[in-house]
Amino acid sequence: MRTESKGIVMFQKDYRERDKLVKIFTESAGKLMFLVRNVTRANSPLKAYITPFTVGTFIGDFRENGLSYLYDVKSVAPLYNLQQDIFKNAYGTYMVNLLDAALEDRQYDPKLFAFLLAGLKALDEGVDSEIVSMIFELHLLPYFGTQFNWRDCCVCHTTHGPFDFSSAYGGLLCQKHWPLDPHRYHADPKAVELTRRLAAVDYAHLGKISVKPATKRLLRHLLDEIDDEFIGLHLKSKKFIDQMSRWEDVLKKPSDENPS
Repeated sequence: MRTESKGIVMFQKDYRERDKLVKIFTESAGKLMFLVRNVTRANSPLKAYITPFTVGTFIGDFRENGLSYLYDVKSVAPLYNLQQDIFKNAYGTYMVNLLDAALEDRQYDPKLFAFLLAGLKALDEGVDSEIVSMIFELHLLPYFGTQFNWRDCCVCHTTHGPFDFSSAYGGLLCQKHWPLDPHRYHADPKAVELTRRLAAVDYAHLGKISVKPATKRLLRHLLDEIDDEFIGLHLKSKKFIDQMSRWEDVLKKPSDENPS
């Protein structure tokens, strides 16, 4: 039976000589792996439409078991900047890999579909890639079974900081209650406050955002600690981003030459 749904191409890989497997996050049926036959031929009508970060309405046989089959695509809207820019592409790849690890195949979740699409569009439009991806990480934490309180102190519920993160209490502790957990993260208060804000925002209300590189590094360290303790993912795309960040730091360093 032919079915159609809006979808986002997550990734593709070769399968046999002329076929490809394409993973698509569909709005109506969750993540599905599609077999696309003879797509490597030069005259294949689907060849241009199965590139990662292509958004469209996908038509095919959506199966509850095994591989699905892709027949046609319409209303295609590729995210060209995301496809062509190596840095944006790296963060987009990390986001879809993270989603792939967090969500079971065929799990219906139109809200998460809309959130991923909004995040990828933000990347495509030039919003700070690090911030976009970290917002996505924070919103995906509950899918890994980790529900943290980022709103207020877990003990007295004050909303006034400074705060620290406590894994024992499952969220924030205000400075008054830091002594209750000697093993709290001892995170930088700026990073914790930024985490509070990003955990409560969605991409539609993000607008223009400017965060100092030093603060983003502190936030990255905090999220990495949470990931190490509670999730333990080791995605290749995350490792690539970490390496890429070091390349950027080297490229941005001022010349050692001392002009006379």
